[in-house]
Amino acid sequence: MKEYKYKINGNNYTVAVGDIDDNIAQVEVNGVPYKVTLDRPAPAAVKVQAPRPSAAPRTASGEKIIAPRPAAGGKGTVVAPLPGVVISVNVKVGDTVKASDTVVMLEAMKMENSIRAGRDGKVTGVNVAAGESVLEGAPLVTIE
Repeated sequence: MKEYKYKINGNNYTVAVGDIDDNIAQVEVNGVPYKVTLDRPAPAAVKVQAPRPSAAPRTASGEKIIAPRPAAGGKGTVVAPLPGVVISVNVKVGDTVKASDTVVMLEAMKMENSIRAGRDGKVTGVNVAAGESVLEGAPLVTIE
């Protein structure tokens, strides 16, 4: 209960406001309980969460941006282990990478997945961009 103290025309009042159900409030004035009817029901608290993308991004013409599944990945190609959305690409053409370096961050099933190089070498091609949807097996980065 919230309690308020008022002085009206020289008279002191202690007002305690209790629960509000629908449009009925439980109010106590100087120890005397009252049920007060409000003009409108009290608005319910609304919890707003930031929206997450639920569909693949689309081009200006409305087509989905999804990289097609490759026929076969080369020996130096890092491929997507599962379908998802590219969050970030951490390398660029010409970078030297170690096998344990993260080259792409992929969001799949509401989880962020670090996609590692898998071998030492030099990046010769980046086939995806941040925000792009990819299918399982899609080539992400080429390492020679």
